[in-house]
Amino acid sequence: MTTSSAEWQARQYSLFEAERTRPVRDLLNATQVASARSAVDLGCGPGNSTETLIAYTPEARVIGIDNSSDMIDAAKKRLPQVAFELADISAWQAQGPFDLILANAALQWLPDHETLFPALVAKLAQGGQLAVQMPDNLDEPAHRLMRDAAADGPWRDKLKGVERTERFRAERYYALLKPLCARVDVWRTTYHHPLQGGVDAIIEWFKGTALRPFLAKLDAQESAAFLDRYRDGLKTAYTVHDDGVVLLPFPRLFIVATR
Repeated sequence: MTTSSAEWQARQYSLFEAERTRPVRDLLNATQVASARSAVDLGCGPGNSTETLIAYTPEARVIGIDNSSDMIDAAKKRLPQVAFELADISAWQAQGPFDLILANAALQWLPDHETLFPALVAKLAQGGQLAVQMPDNLDEPAHRLMRDAAADGPWRDKLKGVERTERFRAERYYALLKPLCARVDVWRTTYHHPLQGGVDAIIEWFKGTALRPFLAKLDAQESAAFLDRYRDGLKTAYTVHDDGVVLLPFPRLFIVATR
């Protein structure tokens, strides 16, 4: 995962590892990954996606890339036999060719997809695959309420422009990639994650991802007040069931482009 804010915390991200890993499996199930001999995991995080990739590519040499030293340290402890590199995806210089480039919940943090995606395809071997999964949830209440909280408080100037807003629709990714690829598959899936702990569980989920750029710009007192305002909004938008579980709808966009 890649972001321009303060370093991500591997422990926080890993609180919901099972839920975050399921989309990786769904993505890899749509590839021809078993025959890969060289593979890279862009935005490898604490190594959960890399571990899944290795299980699907028993013969491949796998490399993991992330721009967070905290994540790279966690990944190295988890998978000491794998080569992990501290690097920004946008500045990644490896030429390849690679049989598989995996980017799970990473590329949404980077700008200029018109340039980035063709550059990644160019690093593929003939017949190689670019496998991408990106959250597509900016219209969900959990994200809208972050923007509302950011705009409605004494911190509004600090938080102006923090949340990512640039994104393409499926049709645009297809149009961008198809001239470069033999086949492009694009689909969207909405997961409904059951989180124990009510709306506080939603906050804990996003503390490991989308909330971090906001909280990185606030001091401790401001962060607490911001989260209180965000929590109040969540309580009106999400139902907490009798067993304490809240269902978090989470749409994700998947792309498998075969060169």
